[in-house]
Amino acid sequence: MRWAVLDSPIGELSVAVDDVGVCRVLFGRTDEVFDVAPTDPVLCAALDQLRGYFAGASTGFTVPLSVRRGTEFERAVWRRMTDIPYGQTETYGAVAAAVGDPQAARAVGVACNRNPIPVIVPCHRIVGAGGKLVGFGGGLPRKWHLLELEAAVALRQAWT
Repeated sequence: MRWAVLDSPIGELSVAVDDVGVCRVLFGRTDEVFDVAPTDPVLCAALDQLRGYFAGASTGFTVPLSVRRGTEFERAVWRRMTDIPYGQTETYGAVAAAVGDPQAARAVGVACNRNPIPVIVPCHRIVGAGGKLVGFGGGLPRKWHLLELEAAVALRQAWT
């Protein structure tokens, strides 16, 4: 894996790519070796797209992803996350129903926590029943920031 660190409004993000695509996004730094001036085209694209996302200039990601772990259920949840539109949310229960197991809301929460590519695979868009802000591997202040960013950008786009 090739790693780089991105300074973002929610703190440092460690971003890794392998020979297929983006395979990890971690909150903070890891002990891995970081490329201070990455030349890998996918890593550079991921960093550029994340910068655009945080600047409110981009509402989606097109970098290839490399997901080599997770149960079948977790992978289904992660795929579903990418279908939740920018600036919108779904409940854990709704996601559970969408992936075929309406009783698995807690398992959806576990899958969110195990998401290897947060922000790009938007687990922050999944909220508790009634829209409650619960659970996020990066901490609730980061989740709040991401949802607030997306809501503001979506509103601005709708009104222009």
